[in-house]
Amino acid sequence: MLRRVFCCLFPRGLVKGERDVKTVFSVSRVAVAALALVLGSAVSRAAEPSKIGIDYAYYNPVGLLMKDKGWLEQEFAADKVPIEWVLSLGSNKALEFLNGGSIDFGSTAGSAALLAKANGNPIKAVYIYSKPEWTALVTRSDAIKSVADLKGKRVAVTRGTDPHIFLLRALSEAGLKSGDVKMVLLQHPDGKTALEKGDVDAWAGLDPYMAQTELEQGSRLFFRNADLNTYGFLNVREAFAQRYPDAVVRVIATYEKARRYAVAHPDELRAVLVKAAKLTDAVAARQLERNDFSNPVIGELHRQAIVAAGGVLKESGVVAEATDIDAVAAALIDPQYIGRVMQKQAAR
Repeated sequence: MLRRVFCCLFPRGLVKGERDVKTVFSVSRVAVAALALVLGSAVSRAAEPSKIGIDYAYYNPVGLLMKDKGWLEQEFAADKVPIEWVLSLGSNKALEFLNGGSIDFGSTAGSAALLAKANGNPIKAVYIYSKPEWTALVTRSDAIKSVADLKGKRVAVTRGTDPHIFLLRALSEAGLKSGDVKMVLLQHPDGKTALEKGDVDAWAGLDPYMAQTELEQGSRLFFRNADLNTYGFLNVREAFAQRYPDAVVRVIATYEKARRYAVAHPDELRAVLVKAAKLTDAVAARQLERNDFSNPVIGELHRQAIVAAGGVLKESGVVAEATDIDAVAAALIDPQYIGRVMQKQAAR
């Protein structure tokens, strides 16, 4: 690399026969600056991060397993890079942490990541940790039997999350608009509590809280559609990925180790979820039966899923009408890192 830079900056005629000292001196200064830039860039990209901030969430069992095993700490131990874990209670919180720089990796629903990207959050979606049916519409009222029955009712929901977008899509399919219901904005566990106390008529639920109220309080999932759930996306801050691409690959490789272990040891995965989220064994089992951990490679299938969700976001006024959803989805999804992981695994 240095030889190419030198040859470009010192043409053969200049260094052999020209005697304009000022010109040579000027070019030399440019050469030194260019070489410093090249070397500085190489050093910057090669250096390890001073720390890695990553979230854990009860809706992401693979991440909980990885945290419990200490595998990420082991991966970066020789480099003396500490791992800082932060609890995300919902996609909205994970995206808030990513946008603020308090974490480098955050687990969210795909549709929530799309919404954040459309609103300027500088993230890349790099891995799929599950294909869940983690949301449904939940009630305790005998009067609510279909989505159409929600008209005029109070519905608890966490804005900017997959349950929120699931609710919007369900309303749209039923011929209703978001203004036809009274949305009560609460974080997921608070939405569950409001439902059980009778403060709301329905709740756009999220596991494991949804499985808890279903099994322990007799709450009813009155509208389910697995295809309206978007996938579990692992996102990284763009600035982190640009500066530390090899670290991104190592984090994803460790996630992939955890995913494979989870598939091979379902009982252990359930035990980890029980301990981390303080669930009963039955609730953890119900949550896990609604998850598919078979495909970690992010790509076209996932782009299509979030683009479909994006159309409803525009119709509901959650994102601007002029937003190019296809372009946002293309800018969000980046499969290069999991591609590198898979190539390494295939070469073994």
